[in-house]
Amino acid sequence: MSVGRSHVESAYMQWAKLHSGAPVNLATSAIAALSMGDLPVHLEDLALNAPGSYGYAPLMERLGSYLGVSADSIVTAPGTSMANLLAMAATFEPGDEVLFERPTYEPMLQTAVFLGAEVRRFERRREDGFRADPDELRRRITPQTRLVVLANLHNPTSALTLEDDLRAIGEIARGVGARVLVDEVYLEALFYRRPPAALRLGPEFVSTSSLTKAYGLGGLRCGWVVAEPELARRIWRIRDLHDVNSASVAERISAIVMDQREKLEERGETLLGTNRPIIERFLDEHPEMEVSRPPFGTVLMLRAPIAPSSRRAASGDADEFCRLLRERYETSVVPGAFFDMPDCFRVGIGGGTEELEEGLERLAAASAEFQKRGA
Repeated sequence: MSVGRSHVESAYMQWAKLHSGAPVNLATSAIAALSMGDLPVHLEDLALNAPGSYGYAPLMERLGSYLGVSADSIVTAPGTSMANLLAMAATFEPGDEVLFERPTYEPMLQTAVFLGAEVRRFERRREDGFRADPDELRRRITPQTRLVVLANLHNPTSALTLEDDLRAIGEIARGVGARVLVDEVYLEALFYRRPPAALRLGPEFVSTSSLTKAYGLGGLRCGWVVAEPELARRIWRIRDLHDVNSASVAERISAIVMDQREKLEERGETLLGTNRPIIERFLDEHPEMEVSRPPFGTVLMLRAPIAPSSRRAASGDADEFCRLLRERYETSVVPGAFFDMPDCFRVGIGGGTEELEEGLERLAAASAEFQKRGA
């Protein structure tokens, strides 16, 4: 059922902006943020104003080389979330059917609702490692489906969708005249192993991403859509409704940063290579929290501990546990209810190593206290 636009909002973004902060923050999903002092940027390299255009040419060239597509298939956008909105606005009309994965990232789902989608869901099942299963999609898709939406790496579990499955999903969508939108922002954290944009698999694919998650550059809001040229032109026309040109300073810094990509990837690889064994050891010691162990990505889901007095003993109560963790142990994680997983919570592993170690110690202490409650 359609929901009036005036009533659509993101509970997750309200939580993230107002309640996610804590002295120890495991809620962040990106590689530790960089500062201006970490970048080879000088004031004389920047321009406060620039003539309106469809993309800053040096940035478009660098993105095309990085993504393995021509510049006429790229639309820049202020972050992945805005890229997703633009891609959806260009690929379905109000009242059209959109097939969305579950679990999913709540703001992305709410964007589809805001644009008037009739949302249907297909399941990524725990017992299958949260695979985007083409057979499941085939069962759920209908002749009315205009867009299929998924994330690769999956948000919130970091499950990787392999090329064979993506190709099969594209064929299924093509069979009913639908497109496939793939949010690839967490795929950036594969660094040198990252495959080219999904568009290489067929013109029905549209993908989005940014420099936010893998490079620690969220403040630049350097996002993009990759689509076949005709659709890319349509997306640019939609952007025309909202702005004359992009933020010139941010685009110029982004182009400079793209020339430093190998160094930034080495930084990210080193940090994740240090942090991943830490979370692995934690799960070895606390198997009751394990949901899955993806070898990639900057986030993973953990199962909330169960209080003996809980009436929901089969599934736990992640909201209550996350509240205890934040208020008593000053540590923040993301409640799984924001991702269709109310018995879980999401942990970021891309931040500073000392903060991760401290956060996991507090997580273990909070879990022990929570499980004793009511005993």
